[in-house]
Amino acid sequence: MSVRIDKWLWATRFFKTRALAKKHVESGKVKVNGQKTKPSRLLNLNDVLEINKEDLNWVVEVLQLIEKRVSAKLAAEAYAETPESIQARNDAVLEKKLVYSSTPKPPKHPDKKSRRQLIRIKHNQSQ
Repeated sequence: MSVRIDKWLWATRFFKTRALAKKHVESGKVKVNGQKTKPSRLLNLNDVLEINKEDLNWVVEVLQLIEKRVSAKLAAEAYAETPESIQARNDAVLEKKLVYSSTPKPPKHPDKKSRRQLIRIKHNQSQ
């Protein structure tokens, strides 16, 4: 038995819709065994997928072929993520949190004068 890659990605809850899964596969953000592929490619057991989604990367091995969307618990049993992938993803999430926490947050919303100054600064920096 084999399943289309876009259908499998949707069924295992990597993407909310099958159209999103198809879009990511077409744009080359999903690789099968290290090669770019098409959404209609049929997956087999033990294929290795590299999924790049929202600046996070997953490297997973296909353990089960499922066509229909199932609960998150069952979906997680359909693949096995490599330990290196888990570590890299956790590091990326931690880095994002550190960057977000270190960005200055103003105590209040800017008034009209301050907002215009910010717009001028941003406009001058972009040129």
